[in-house]
Amino acid sequence: MANQLEQAIKDKSAIIGIIGLGYVGLPLIDAFVNTGFKTMGFDVDQNKVDQLQAGKSYIKHIPSETVAKWIAKEQFEATADFSRMKEADALLICVPTPLTTSRDPDLTYVENTAKVIAETLRPGQLVVLESTTYPTTTRDVMLPILDNAGLKVGEDYYLAYSPEREDPGNPDFSAAGIPKVVGGIDENSLRIASALYSHAVVNVIQVSSPEVAEACKILENTYRAVNIAMVNELKTLFDRMGIDVWEVIDAAKTKPFGFQAFYPGPGLGGHCIPIDPFYLSWLARKEGQTTRFIELAGEVNTRMPRYVIDRLAEFMNEKAKPLKGSKICMLGVAYKKDVDDPRESPSFHLLDLLMERGVDFTYNDPHIPKLPKMRHHDVPAMESQELTPEYLAAQDCVLIATDHSAYDYDFIVKHSQMVLDTRNATKNVTEGREKIFKA
Repeated sequence: MANQLEQAIKDKSAIIGIIGLGYVGLPLIDAFVNTGFKTMGFDVDQNKVDQLQAGKSYIKHIPSETVAKWIAKEQFEATADFSRMKEADALLICVPTPLTTSRDPDLTYVENTAKVIAETLRPGQLVVLESTTYPTTTRDVMLPILDNAGLKVGEDYYLAYSPEREDPGNPDFSAAGIPKVVGGIDENSLRIASALYSHAVVNVIQVSSPEVAEACKILENTYRAVNIAMVNELKTLFDRMGIDVWEVIDAAKTKPFGFQAFYPGPGLGGHCIPIDPFYLSWLARKEGQTTRFIELAGEVNTRMPRYVIDRLAEFMNEKAKPLKGSKICMLGVAYKKDVDDPRESPSFHLLDLLMERGVDFTYNDPHIPKLPKMRHHDVPAMESQELTPEYLAAQDCVLIATDHSAYDYDFIVKHSQMVLDTRNATKNVTEGREKIFKA
């Protein structure tokens, strides 16, 4: 079986199935299509499937023209029929791994996907989990479910873990340009998975086990979460002292060694950094240990939205305006600049807090024309407002939550009564700086 699959990978006759057609799945399809493989995309959302089959994309950095080209070349087909997974030689799992309301790992999507795969698993298939998760997931969660198919891993089918490393909105790093860490459940699985990815990505890094690959992903994102927490905490201190934390960071990063710049914000967003540290702390509790350092970082980052709203209330109070009933426009609901990705965006935590305070809320985001439904937030039906001089002037405060490049900050400050900048987006604005407050 191994020889046949390896040969199919080598001559690119292997069909690559991607499960989960989102911000990870679509770029991965692009990487394999560009190297000559035929791909299949699986998703439970029939609307997504229909759009892709019509040659239309719903993700900004994968243009519709790209999807149309995949289909025209007959290198891609999207389907919601999971019984067809047996047609694929490799199945790459890119499903969400969120947190429960108690901040424990929620592997529902991973477990359900594994169960569906087990129903059609055939000899000669490779299964790779890419979803971010805690160490031991592949071995202790995926493997027992797949073994229900009655096949032997390493002989009949192959299993590996290779964490996604997507950075939406970063033009310097596409899926194909980011090195891929791969850990196999056995030697055959490692060799075959590495061979597959070597066609699509710039470099493959083999590690000794799935656990190492899983821990690698957790380390990468916890590293960022901890450092962001540090500058967020420093921001709250420096704010009270009248020191601009962004100026401090700009000065510190002139040191050519021993320092990497991380920046504060209104909270953490995206599908990894706000979640991964809690996966690690949950695993530590399971092992009878505590990760106080990591948990503290999570607490600092989690409380940042409330800090921003408290500062907003203070600044409004200085102008003799109560927050309740005030007109507040939030700029940006995507979790980072220049993307259309709202996952875990701190903007929705800000929205919750603003609605609690009884504000007259509106928003603008050039990348998200309508507020999407969110799993843990009660989001009102609302459309992005045009930033006209009249609209800006009518707002009591414009709150910059996401610093999109499309915004004309000189224009925004000029026509606004007050601007609360959580991203240092207005640093180059010269006129009307008395209107600008930072939080």
